Amino acid sequence: MTDQHATFVHRILRGLTVFACSTLLMACQAYGPQGLAPGASKAQVQAQMGDATASHSPPADRPQVASRLEFARGPLGKHTYMLDFDAQGRLLAWEQVLTEPHFFKVSPGWRDAEVRALLGTPSNVRSVGWRGETVWAYRYESPFCVWFEISLINTLVVGTGNGPDPLCEGRGDKKDD
Repeated sequence: MTDQHATFVHRILRGLTVFACSTLLMACQAYGPQGLAPGASKAQVQAQMGDATASHSPPADRPQVASRLEFARGPLGKHTYMLDFDAQGRLLAWEQVLTEPHFFKVSPGWRDAEVRALLGTPSNVRSVGWRGETVWAYRYESPFCVWFEISLINTLVVGTGNGPDPLCEGRGDKKDD
């Protein structure tokens, strides 16, 4: 390979690397609300985050909140952002809600709407058992391969806990033949 050809190849590779890094950076900015400042309008939020995955009633313990928008990041994603707005449609605050402190708040007797307003859309919904039970599962960042599960009968929470994430089944647990 000639020096001129090698220089040309290096320039192309450098250009592709810069393009890939800037594309990745733009995707990361759109993934979460980290770049949004309090006071941002709903239009600014939508421009950065895309369409909300759901809208929820404001939390009862936050009277200044007029509306709450959910931004779930994929069914396999481990992040759901809740953004709170005032009556003028200005951003007050945001939080990533798929965390253990948020999970610990959910207890038997909660209604399904309360759970969705706190945690957002589940990663997985399945029916189990003869009692007509539904289980909602939420993936989240954890050093273990688990997800958080909420058992509901009709619209009421009857139990919560961690269970093995089926995406991890079969990893390193094969028995010797």
